[in-house]
Amino acid sequence: MFQAKVDKAFDVRVTAVGDRLFGVRIDSPDIDWRHRQNLMTCTPVEVPESVACAVMVYLAELRLIYGAFDFAVTASGDWYFLECNPNGQWAWQPPETVEAIAQAIADQLEKGPDA
Repeated sequence: MFQAKVDKAFDVRVTAVGDRLFGVRIDSPDIDWRHRQNLMTCTPVEVPESVACAVMVYLAELRLIYGAFDFAVTASGDWYFLECNPNGQWAWQPPETVEAIAQAIADQLEKGPDA
């Protein structure tokens, strides 16, 4: 698989749980932040409404309740979708985000599969 190289300023991971979204900006010296995670920094970031709507449509179309969405963001603020992992990791994010995601998952489990 090939994809165009995006001249990105930073990456974003958007973790979706039901109708709740948690965005984290990832700053890394590497093209792929997963290579040297000890050199990356993560900070919560707002998800633009257009991106949030697209994420919700994606989840609905694939009948997913959870998704870990990766984006590259340019200096001008354009968000480029890279992938969605329906079982993506999330416990590496800032502590307040991890706590909020864990609570959202617990809330979703309490609602059951038809919620």
